[in-house]
Amino acid sequence: MRRTASSGAVLITACLGAFAAAAAWLAAGAGAAEGKAAAPSTTAPAAGATAAEPNMPGPWAVYRGGPSMMGVAPDRLADELKVVWKFKARGAVVSSPIIVANRVFVGSYDANCYCLDLDTGTLVWASKTGGGIEAPPTYVDGTVYVGDTDGLLYALNAADGKRKWKFETDDKILGAANWFRDPKTGKLRVVVGSYDFSLYCIDPDTGKQLWKYTSGNYINGGVAVWKGRTVFGGCDAVVHVVPPDGRDAKEYDAEAYIAATAAIDPNGRVYVGNYDGGFLCLDIVTGKKIWSYGGEEPFFSSPAVGPDKVVVGSRDTLIHCVDRKTGKKVWTFPTKGEINGSPVICGGKVVCGSGDGRLYLLRLADGKLIWSYDCGPGVSSSPAVAGGLVVIGADNGFVYCFGPKE
Repeated sequence: MRRTASSGAVLITACLGAFAAAAAWLAAGAGAAEGKAAAPSTTAPAAGATAAEPNMPGPWAVYRGGPSMMGVAPDRLADELKVVWKFKARGAVVSSPIIVANRVFVGSYDANCYCLDLDTGTLVWASKTGGGIEAPPTYVDGTVYVGDTDGLLYALNAADGKRKWKFETDDKILGAANWFRDPKTGKLRVVVGSYDFSLYCIDPDTGKQLWKYTSGNYINGGVAVWKGRTVFGGCDAVVHVVPPDGRDAKEYDAEAYIAATAAIDPNGRVYVGNYDGGFLCLDIVTGKKIWSYGGEEPFFSSPAVGPDKVVVGSRDTLIHCVDRKTGKKVWTFPTKGEINGSPVICGGKVVCGSGDGRLYLLRLADGKLIWSYDCGPGVSSSPAVAGGLVVIGADNGFVYCFGPKE
């Protein structure tokens, strides 16, 4: 089974100041903007780039916007967008980008993790991996973590792309890594799931395994974090809730196997779709199922959880919006392709890509189309949203950045 869009608490608006605070790194002559071929094997920073890199979270530093994977951006988008820049990799960009300060990090099936300038799309660095990258990168404390199809998790210096360490699992990594701080020691911990059925907790300083939790089947999506607990749905049809020490995990029936990344809200409610077309809300505090919503086809998309609405894409080609409290349908929007990527809620709008190759901007209230753009043969990536910009990958190898149309 192939995941095509892995898996956030709503980040405070102050994070957007990261744009102004970031160093103005430049990347001259090394990159590919507007379709020029990249030089994808180097890990050195481009000429003129500085080594400074702020140890601060960005406005979209983790897949889905934050560790709880809620898919909500603390920003607003214009009603009409334009292409600010596009970057061409040498393989499909199924990986979902993240944004930190004025940098974009994204992987490609050409076996590179790229760092791009947010303003221009110019290549800052590219770090070679052993296998193709479908997993979204994750940033924390100056380091980018990204897994590949060879089953390796890489820790890369965010400033120059140099490898700090790599950690080997026994099968491919297709979902985003995540992080938490140990509630007893305050130390940073990195967690990632693998197709070898296991969730790994890793010391970010050494790259050594701290503990391993084994589920009953593949871990296809990313992992969410809530109060130090790691939460994920597996291909064993179970939602797993793993404590910070990896022991005494709780398991909840998901009714069918899960390919998507789950989202978890501040109250401990998990939202996730399964392969049988069911979309569930589970309370991991009480162990109860709150509601279920029936679809016709598998959910590979991860939900965006707003204050009163939850939005998710499906392989039935529809973007679904349900009431967060009851799970009742609010609206659906038809696209012309399977939706494997995940939507983002931003103000009163929803932005989401589709297998039909288009990026859609919809009204959150009623699902009405506001704007769309044809990105090519297909979009399996999920958008990163920050500062009024939308960055997303496409199956044709392009990374697009959209901004307000003047």
